[in-house]
This record gives sequence, C-alpha cells and structure tokens, in this order.
Amino acid sequence: MGTVASSKASDDMSWGEVAQLGLRYGKIPLALLAVEALYWFITQPSDTLALIQVTEAYIWNEVTQLMFGEGASTLSTHNGWMTRIDFHHEAFPGALDSVGLYVSDECAGVHEMIFLSTLVLMTDGVTQREKFKAVAVMCGIVYVLNIVRLVAFYPIAVEGCLANPNQPGCLNDMWNFHTFVYQWGFLIVLLFMWLAWFKFIGGANKTMKAAQEEREQWRIILRKRWEQKHFAFVGVMIAFFGIAWFWVNGNSTAMDAKSVIDFCAFSDLTTPNCYEAQNTWNNAIQGAWSFAVLGLAIGTLGIYEIERKDSEGKWPALASKEGENQMMESKSKKDKPKGSWRSRSSSEEE
Repeated sequence: MGTVASSKASDDMSWGEVAQLGLRYGKIPLALLAVEALYWFITQPSDTLALIQVTEAYIWNEVTQLMFGEGASTLSTHNGWMTRIDFHHEAFPGALDSVGLYVSDECAGVHEMIFLSTLVLMTDGVTQREKFKAVAVMCGIVYVLNIVRLVAFYPIAVEGCLANPNQPGCLNDMWNFHTFVYQWGFLIVLLFMWLAWFKFIGGANKTMKAAQEEREQWRIILRKRWEQKHFAFVGVMIAFFGIAWFWVNGNSTAMDAKSVIDFCAFSDLTTPNCYEAQNTWNNAIQGAWSFAVLGLAIGTLGIYEIERKDSEGKWPALASKEGENQMMESKSKKDKPKGSWRSRSSSEEE
C-alpha cells in the first residue's frame, strides 16, 4: 500500500508545473484581451481605417450595381470620406425611397482579422512560416466574406420592404441580420476557420513540434530571466496605459466633445459645432494612442525575449537541462567508492 501511495504522489503535478501549464494555455485569452485593448485605441478616432473603409465601400457599391442594377446604389461621402452607400428602391421608406449606410471602422473587418491572426500566431506546435501563410490566407478570406456580408444588405432590405412597402419597419430584417453577424455570426465563422486550419495542419502533435524545432532558429518567448530593468519596463508600460486612459476619460473637454458627437450622430447633424467637437475628440484620442503605443513597445521589451538555438541546434532551455544531467552523472561517478569491498571494509574497521 505504501508503494502505491508513493507512486501516486510522484505522479502529481507540482504547483510550479500547474502554473507553467496555465500560462501556456492562458496566453491565448490574455493575448486576445491585449489585442482588444489595442484595437480600442486604434478605432477611437473616427475613420481610423479610412483607406480600407473607402476601398470596401467602393467594392460594395460596384458589386451591388453589378448584381442588382446601376440604380440600386450610389456612393457618397461620410465625414469627408467616400464611405457612404445609399440604397434605392421604390419600396423603401421615406420621400427619397433610399436607405443610407456607411462603412465604419467596425464594418471594415479589421477587427475580425486581428482576432483571427492572434489565434493563429499564438498556436503552439506550428512554424512561424506556416503561421504567417495562414494569417495571409485567412485575412483574405475574411475580407471577401465581409464584402459578401455588405452586399447581402440590399436584397434583404428589398425583400422586407416589398412585403411591407414604404414602412420604416420593413428594414428590420436587414438590421437584425446586421446585428446577428456583428455579435455572433463572424465569431462563429472565425472559430470554425481556426479549428479547420488547426485540424488540417495536424494540431500540436509530436511530429509538428519536432519539425518546428528542426526548422526554426529563433522564437519569441516570455522572458525567463528577469532583471530589475525588465520590471521597470513593465512598470513604465502600466504607467503609460494609465496616462492614456486618463488622457481621454479624465479629460472633461474631451468627454463633453464626445457627448456632442453622439448627439450629432443621433440627429444626423453636420454643424460647425459637430466638426469642432469631432476634432477635439480626435486630438484627445490621438494623444492617448501615442502614450498607449509607446507603453506597449516599452513593455514588450521587458516581457518578451528572443531565444535562439545554440551551435548544436538546440534551444537553450533544453541544452541547460542536458548540462545539468551531465553534471549530475559526473558528480555521481566522482562520489562512487573505489577499490574492492574487502579493502573498504578492512579500512573502515581500522
């Protein structure tokens, strides 16, 4: 019974191993949270991704006209950028028989691309080259799917308004579709894409890990040896994040400008006060963004390090373990008693 109990105890994981396992599998949600915070800072100014928004609006308009006729939609400006699409149909509500939409930061699909790229890049057991190839392909697929989503708005709106013409409620089907895709649809698609890719490459099996160790000469890992300067880097990062948050939320002028912007957007106003409030808000966000990016760059220097293989093609951690084993073996050989048993026993008796 004692032997069985001791063997079970030896199979238990130590708290250090549990913490290491938790960090290994917990780095993905932590990375996603960090990316979400980063994306929030990026998209706080209006039309931060304007170039992508303009290209998608242009493609959206061209495809809609190609599929449903030249008079189905028109391209116009929103906040000075060609990102607005107006749908036209005699069954649409309003005096102009049109519905106005525009490509915002969230509609550009960049959020989904960043989310999916983070999942891929944080996956263990895959070479860096394969990760970057997968990111490029998946981002292209997400871009196309986002265009398909935008093009689907017109037929859904037309179908609803043909059943209930010239009534504001006839657009509910289009808005419900938009809400579902925005909240859940894309998330389901992204997770399915990642799972399909993960299964296609064989997952984190031993063969893939062995191939990774043979091919890769360097990797970015969490820092193993911490010095005082590394803790200082992390402290500066946290301080800069706090300054960035206070730069917006603790600035009464910026928050007042945000209230004006929300009112202008709700009322569809384009007065000089609206433009002035938008500029004030953008300046505050740009200042916060500068502090956040600088803090993130400094913190990265403290948290991560680049690990390279040694001359024998092994990672330093693996080489150090083998070195410890060799030292233990050499020490045991030195401590091994020499001579015959009879000579040792006689010397001990003397």
